[in-house]
Amino acid sequence: MKILGFAALTLAAGSILHAPSAEARPVSYPGGWTLMQMNNGDMSSVHVHYSPTFQGSIGLYSERNWGKDWHFTGLQYNRLLKRWNGDTSQGNLYFKAGAGQADPFGSDSAELAGFLGIAADWETRRWFVSYEGRAYDLGFGQDARQAARVGVAPYIGDYGDLHTWLMLQVENDPEADTTTKLTPLVRFFYDVQLLEIGYTPEDEELMLNWIIRF
Repeated sequence: MKILGFAALTLAAGSILHAPSAEARPVSYPGGWTLMQMNNGDMSSVHVHYSPTFQGSIGLYSERNWGKDWHFTGLQYNRLLKRWNGDTSQGNLYFKAGAGQADPFGSDSAELAGFLGIAADWETRRWFVSYEGRAYDLGFGQDARQAARVGVAPYIGDYGDLHTWLMLQVENDPEADTTTKLTPLVRFFYDVQLLEIGYTPEDEELMLNWIIRF
């Protein structure tokens, strides 16, 4: 019940916020492929997706959750629900859904599993804000988490330059040993590649994320 209540709050909060960066978004240009690889002390995931249109993408998602000892593998669908274009800013709201199988570490049996999520972002060339929440039904249990970011670009680069963002991420996971974490990180974006490096002092964990568009 605690997880289901948190999931409802997560989805409601995401629908209210009109706020990751254009380079990290879950939908690419029509015909584009994206590889996303995320790592921190609690989990490691890979998401490879294809965007047939600018509004949707579909692909493989695999997550090994070291903090809670489970592994999920399945298909993930991402949908752009709404885009706001301003004179000097842009906002996006996304829906995410996944279906596949999950198993606890050390178990030979897998259960049908799935998740629902919502993500939002708003940015200018200088400022950045984002939110993401996700709730899982793993078959053998439930899980949920949410995260928000705020960032600033220390300089405004031209097209083709190396772009840099300084960010602070706050995560909330009600079932984790440390329920709330703060992670300062640096994002580098050049051409079709994005790299994020961060550190979480509460757990002394390194964050390393890499995204590439094809």
